[in-house]
Amino acid sequence: MCAHDLLFFNDTFHLFQAEEGNIEYKLKLVNPTQYRFEHLATQLKWRLQEGRGEAVYQIGVEDNGLMVGLTEEDMKASLKTLRRMAEKVGADITLLREREVDYELDRSRRKIAEVLVRKVPDDQQFLDLRVAVLGNVDSGKSTLLGVLTQGELDNGRGRARLNLFRHLHEIQTGRTSSISFEILGFNSKGEVVNYSESRTAEEICESSSKMITFIDLAGHYKYLKTTIFGLTSYCPDFAMLVVGANTGIAGTTREHLGLAMALKVPIFIVVSKVDLCSSGTVEKTVRQLERVLKQPGCNKVPMLVTSPDDAVTAAQQFAQSASITPIFTLSSVSGENLDLLKVFFNILPPLSNSKEQEELMQQLTEFQVDEIYSVPDVGTVVGGTLYSGVCREGDRLVVGPTDEGKFLRLKVCSMQRNRSACRVLRAGQAATLALGNFDRSLLRKGMVMVSPKMNPTICWQFEAAIVLLFHAKTFRRGFQVTVHVGNVRQTATVECLLGKVHFSEELRTGERAVVCFRFMKHPEYLRVGAKLLFREGVTKGIGHVTHLLPTSEILSYLDTHGFLSTT
Repeated sequence: MCAHDLLFFNDTFHLFQAEEGNIEYKLKLVNPTQYRFEHLATQLKWRLQEGRGEAVYQIGVEDNGLMVGLTEEDMKASLKTLRRMAEKVGADITLLREREVDYELDRSRRKIAEVLVRKVPDDQQFLDLRVAVLGNVDSGKSTLLGVLTQGELDNGRGRARLNLFRHLHEIQTGRTSSISFEILGFNSKGEVVNYSESRTAEEICESSSKMITFIDLAGHYKYLKTTIFGLTSYCPDFAMLVVGANTGIAGTTREHLGLAMALKVPIFIVVSKVDLCSSGTVEKTVRQLERVLKQPGCNKVPMLVTSPDDAVTAAQQFAQSASITPIFTLSSVSGENLDLLKVFFNILPPLSNSKEQEELMQQLTEFQVDEIYSVPDVGTVVGGTLYSGVCREGDRLVVGPTDEGKFLRLKVCSMQRNRSACRVLRAGQAATLALGNFDRSLLRKGMVMVSPKMNPTICWQFEAAIVLLFHAKTFRRGFQVTVHVGNVRQTATVECLLGKVHFSEELRTGERAVVCFRFMKHPEYLRVGAKLLFREGVTKGIGHVTHLLPTSEILSYLDTHGFLSTT
């Protein structure tokens, strides 16, 4: 399906003006009275709050979604009023697109306009979207990110990706083996803000109203555990699957697509390296992708983006419907269609609204530890994501669990977001926290830093409702798998398959069960309801945590289920 086929759906998606959300319909905004203007400005402020700093105004559209359109004169006057409203609340406007409409009662030319209103950045409160970058090895992931974030096209030999690599062997092989982060900003007028013109990361943050943080993941199969950790731990809002036009669906492409879908991360596709192929080869790759996306396991609606208008439609539909999958075809060498991807990122709205964000911020502080560093003159630094609450400089938290199941006290000395200093961290934001002279050897990935008021529960053993996606033989008691739950990654043993007559009974591909897992090395902090992914070789499964078993419950649990009598 192309974007043009979705235009009617896009225009009639809202049958009436929704009270919630960041989209506002206005028939016209011509010469309002002062009282009316103040009311309109207050309404705009509400829409911006709902969209976490962004709102879309559709001018020439009635509250019920009927596209009436405006004359040229009325449209100019309405856009002038909207600009005044934006200035009043500290925002800028960008005209996304205009379209002529047929209005039965009038034969004159009438237009409707779609306008993006975005807050001018203040006190680092920019909108931050995280995009995980997936795809097979050599598909052009790092090169594409290099071009987007550095502002210079590639030379065809991988020059653009060199700034993204963290290790010497990555530079030598041209293959990513670790997780790296890159940023692309957009200012309040929708203009790209990146490292071109010798900007620093701090300058990009200061100038941007919206930030796209790319999580560059490894494509090679031997680094799959690192890729899974990136998807489960860093909580990406979206995933970008990069497919080489010259190779099509190859290597880990299907695996990465399946992982994103299993974890319910909305995914869009970029077909790269179109400069190396004939148009026939590019079309063949796109058709191959469309076939895979339409299969019963995926049930996606592919949407090929070929124009700026398509890109705007794709961004809006992608956020509204989990089944829509935009497909871009571009080149990092010639720059063909790169601007369409930038338009898409500029318009792409956040998945969570301000109400959900507010609810998370009301909860107690919980920070997931994903990375640990030692920085000269700073001390121990941890990187990760604030799952809930608010974290400030000087806060006193507890970190754990240790191998003995304890939590240790510490103090947050300073914080950075996107490589620039910040004083307040809010739920959903990623950052690095300096912990002063706290002993680094006491920390490990998978720990959490929480408020001392939380009284966190730790467990060696837990139950999960799972579905076995693939297994070569049979899945039974005693089988060991690597379990991924959020930032936790550890080997666990299958203690029992609940609901089975004999606890030696097996689970086969496609079957569901409630399984009791036991961690091998040390206890972990988990949340009931958290998504779970496990693997071992070709064995793969997904599910969610249903019950935690603190140490005190384990013996009585085993006795209740009849396991102690069999040993």
